[in-house]
Amino acid sequence: MKLDNSWAVVTGGASGLGLATVRRFAERGVPTVIVDLPASDGERVAKEVGAVFGPADVADPDAVNAALDLAEGPIRALVHCAGRGGTVRVVERDGQPGSLEMYESIVRTNLIGTFNMLRLTAARMVTNEPVEDERGVCVLTASVAAWEGQIGQIPYASAKSGVVGMTLVAARDLARKLVRVCSIAPGTFDTPILSRFSDEIRDGLARQTPHPQRLGRPDEFAALAHHIIDNPMLNGETIRLDGAIRMPPK
Repeated sequence: MKLDNSWAVVTGGASGLGLATVRRFAERGVPTVIVDLPASDGERVAKEVGAVFGPADVADPDAVNAALDLAEGPIRALVHCAGRGGTVRVVERDGQPGSLEMYESIVRTNLIGTFNMLRLTAARMVTNEPVEDERGVCVLTASVAAWEGQIGQIPYASAKSGVVGMTLVAARDLARKLVRVCSIAPGTFDTPILSRFSDEIRDGLARQTPHPQRLGRPDEFAALAHHIIDNPMLNGETIRLDGAIRMPPK
């Protein structure tokens, strides 16, 4: 997808995977709308890289549309990185059933928010004039937890499995409209989601990766996202980006 005279949208763009992706767009001279929560560093990051900030909860249609309205040209690339973690067990250690409220909240951000961003951005992309038989590209973020969710990750794993499930269907749905859809399923990456864990746990996660034996770097995610955008034959695929890790139960 050629992005000349076009705009990109990056959710979760104030930190982690999204921030690395925003910086790559800035290096390419692609104007970008950063969509992140109002309390995030989105405004500061936007000023730093020359982007614009659209404060929004990705599951809020009105707020997302207001953010998309900030683009001053055709939107041809979406990289959706916004997400959150949280621990819920089916039955908690005290014998109580796991929190339905927490489950719903995590699924709302990670799955409902993904579909909301996809549908609203794609609806704008399909009105674009084709460039070399393409109107736009949507890159979603799944996770290896979609296949190997660990104990306590049931809402997160449920949501990320949903992202994997929607990827091929969305690509088929949008094919005639010349919009591609792919997902990236990162393994253990050095992002704010992992910052709530101790150094001991983070080091343990790094050692579980066969090669390279470390946490993934956000720019490695960004590099793949940009390759998906650039490569017109990548469509309907979820690509694991994980150093060959296969997560244990806990």
